[in-house]
Amino acid sequence: MSLAITLATARRIMTQLRHDRRTVALMVLVPTLVMILLYYVMDDERAFGHWAPILLCVFPFLVMFLITSIATLRERTSGTLERLMAMPLGRLDLLLGYGLAFGLAACAQVALALAVSLTWLGMDLPGPLWPLVLVALLNALLGTALGLLCSAFARTEFQAVQFMPIVMIPQILLGGILVPRGQMATLLEWISDVLPMSYAIEAMAHAVADADPGGEFWRDVVVVAGSAVLALLLGAATLRRRTS
Repeated sequence: MSLAITLATARRIMTQLRHDRRTVALMVLVPTLVMILLYYVMDDERAFGHWAPILLCVFPFLVMFLITSIATLRERTSGTLERLMAMPLGRLDLLLGYGLAFGLAACAQVALALAVSLTWLGMDLPGPLWPLVLVALLNALLGTALGLLCSAFARTEFQAVQFMPIVMIPQILLGGILVPRGQMATLLEWISDVLPMSYAIEAMAHAVADADPGGEFWRDVVVVAGSAVLALLLGAATLRRRTS
């Protein structure tokens, strides 16, 4: 693993993103626009205060998964990935570079959504801001890592999109947003216990409700961060050189 190669890879991806305005708009602006739409649809500050943190948890996760999986697959099918792997470039260097680049984009996405929600939309927090920011960023990084992993198993952009209802939607449905996990059927509760999004949603709940997040919050944060690292390592292990 080489820090210089990782940073060079991240710089190349950031340069490509800067010239792809539609992708940047989808990644950075769409979550904020949906938050604004939610605010005016609900027209109730209390209801918005309940759902806004949940959406700040879900949107970075979904959007970064979609963008990362498609962008990585595009590099694979165009032959760019294979040419890079012919160079003295390790698999982990490559994926860490992608993760760093998309992670920086996720920071911009989360920062804009939070700034608009806390100022214009008047979202109120009983405690400090940093736990909310930390969980939102970790969710974005988790979505990025899972997108990099799933791109290894897709051959077309359509197949990459098909992973969303398989990998992402069950995590949201079983994460406790609609029904508390303790009220689910036993089998579903067991499945939810091994899904990282369940812990991300719990961490977000602690970040919003607790003035001083304690041990359970940090346990959930460690699980989400560990899941993102594991997904990156698995992505490096399954990275194929052949594009055909």
